[in-house]
Amino acid sequence: MSLSFLDKINEQFRKNLPFVAYRKPNEVEVKVIFQKDQELHYVNDFTESGFVFAPFDGDSPAILIKNEKVFVESFEPNPIHLESNAIESFNQESDKEFYLETIKKAIDKIAAGAINKVVLSRSIDVETSKTPFVMFNDLLNQYLTAFCYIWFHPKIGLWLGATPEIFLESQNNKFRTMSLAGTQLYRVGEEPNWEEKELEEQGMVTQFIRDSLKDKVSSLVVSEALSTRAGNLWHIKTSVSGNINNSGLEEIIGALHPTPAVCGLPKMVAKEFILNNENYDRQFYTGFLGELNFKEDISRTSSRRNQENKAYRTIKNKTSLFVNLRCMELLENKVRVYVGGGITSRSVPEEEWQETMDKSSTMLNIVLK
Repeated sequence: MSLSFLDKINEQFRKNLPFVAYRKPNEVEVKVIFQKDQELHYVNDFTESGFVFAPFDGDSPAILIKNEKVFVESFEPNPIHLESNAIESFNQESDKEFYLETIKKAIDKIAAGAINKVVLSRSIDVETSKTPFVMFNDLLNQYLTAFCYIWFHPKIGLWLGATPEIFLESQNNKFRTMSLAGTQLYRVGEEPNWEEKELEEQGMVTQFIRDSLKDKVSSLVVSEALSTRAGNLWHIKTSVSGNINNSGLEEIIGALHPTPAVCGLPKMVAKEFILNNENYDRQFYTGFLGELNFKEDISRTSSRRNQENKAYRTIKNKTSLFVNLRCMELLENKVRVYVGGGITSRSVPEEEWQETMDKSSTMLNIVLK
């Protein structure tokens, strides 16, 4: 009897060897990539091929798990119903005062004209008796429209997540990205009613993407802003697509990361505020992750009569990266869950705190149930 992907990654973990297992949104296949040794590989210029795991701070290197051994298995989801009692009883108040004070400090900075928007985050430590493999299985069952993953390197640690946000997708010279902002709880039968603050925040992210890419791409197309559901949350989403000119992935990624959806505007000023005031290290939270320069070999048969049996091959170079939101880090017998929210001039500190409470339910539902 062959081992399932969960058995295979558990075995790799026991050997203390790197791996990543993941499923793309709305797909049925789980892909697993194994590394044969403990060497730490870094991305140098984004021409490499493999699974990339990049931190929030773009000044730190991104990590690469090379395509040394790949295993693919179909996964039949069995969605689970999660009660809210355990989440509601979980106390998150310990860092509330600090978080509220940091928000007020950010609002003062915005009022002084130094920043237009800044994204502030916090972490929540939770004890758990679940193994990471059970939690990954639960993620796959619960969040069918998200990019679900479990990532491990013995020199870095173990991370899991279910993120709704595309960072960058490319196929040869075509690309697609999105701006995602605003958060409201999903209620059965109700559509979200977006307030001015949320629409303004979404507009900032979209304009940043447009401005950052305008001299690097052509045929830029920006969609209307639409409501999109991710698990138990609503967001506002705008899709952006076009053609990559002479720019390489490194230049495009450098221009976009970190986006205002996870950092703020102006980018470097907001990033400095975050690094100086959040009082903890985000590490890979709000970085990006996914397939980098995967080759897809497509064969087709010529329709010409004199060559009707001759196959033609097309090689597609595909990259599929996601923002590392709704994620957690394994720390011995507990996990660290990461959450955050965008602060603008219209922000109300208590409401921003509640937004992080709502967002935390995505991971806490998995850890505590």
